[in-house]
Amino acid sequence: MNTLFSEYSIKEHIIKNRVVVPPMVCFHYALDGGFVSDRNIEHYRQLALGGAGIIITEATAVMKEGRLADFQLGIWDDSQVEGMARITSTVKAGGALSLLQIHHAGLVSPPTVTTEPAGPSPDPKIAGSRALTADEIGLIREAFIAAALRAQKAGFDGIELHGAHGYLLNQFASSHFNKREDGYGVNFEGRVRLATEIIKGIKKTCNPGFIIGYRLGANSPTLDDGIMIARHLEDLGVDIISSSHGGMLVNLPRPPKDFDYNWIVYCGITVKSKVNIPVIVVNEIKTPERAAFLVEHELADFVALGRPNLADPYWTKHLMDNEPINICLSCKPHCRWYEDSALCPARKKIETAGRD
Repeated sequence: MNTLFSEYSIKEHIIKNRVVVPPMVCFHYALDGGFVSDRNIEHYRQLALGGAGIIITEATAVMKEGRLADFQLGIWDDSQVEGMARITSTVKAGGALSLLQIHHAGLVSPPTVTTEPAGPSPDPKIAGSRALTADEIGLIREAFIAAALRAQKAGFDGIELHGAHGYLLNQFASSHFNKREDGYGVNFEGRVRLATEIIKGIKKTCNPGFIIGYRLGANSPTLDDGIMIARHLEDLGVDIISSSHGGMLVNLPRPPKDFDYNWIVYCGITVKSKVNIPVIVVNEIKTPERAAFLVEHELADFVALGRPNLADPYWTKHLMDNEPINICLSCKPHCRWYEDSALCPARKKIETAGRD
């Protein structure tokens, strides 16, 4: 397990271990208007005390009309910075690197958010959907850049652009969704143009030490496409990639028969083998042994443990202290924690001093 607890440097930041708490939306925690609540703070307080090296705050909307739900956290206005600063101070008190995932849902913004979900092109499966105009794309670009600057003002060490799970940046980058015939479509350069402009804008606007991460839909629409995007991100100066899925369950890559992880992890280790910047690998890793194997064999630079940290927010600390860990039980048909954290069958009350 020693490699799992080894340090790693990104820019001037020293990360204390290779465990990542990935962004996971806390349903119904945020206050009206996308403001941080005390419940958000308590959630991140427990995770920070849990010992992970990086904590990535959940998907946070850069525009009100681009939310994935009406209860999503927001960073589209200066008035939201104060609440976000409470999260960063909480996370940093636990010694973790603090990143904010910034996000626009695009075509999949629900009816409670907008009656005209917009993306690179209309989606015939989505009622009322339409293509964004060039002017609207420009506004979205500036909203992402402004959100990154607000994140910096709030004390985050960096941001992660959400380019996975079928959301806006993923929609633009994928030929499956993007049928435009202007400069934001047609070919690879056009499809990644919005992300390219956002990244360049953030680099110009934020401090040199500010980290730019990108959550990659590595199979969108194919793994080869994901690798092309990853290499392009590296060329742009992105500091870290979190490899995930593109929200599509077609043309899935097939791992070798002796591969002991799922196809999403396989995508991640393949991306890792094609770039020279650090890569976070995620999905159904769960146990310390599975996490350590990926890092020790240089298949990943970091491992993201989402539901395991919901089942046990002190997952990393328990492992370091040789204490029992509450292992996520992968409840079906869906995670019980997301219904109500008290319903999680793996999670138990920890009565140790300083824990909740």
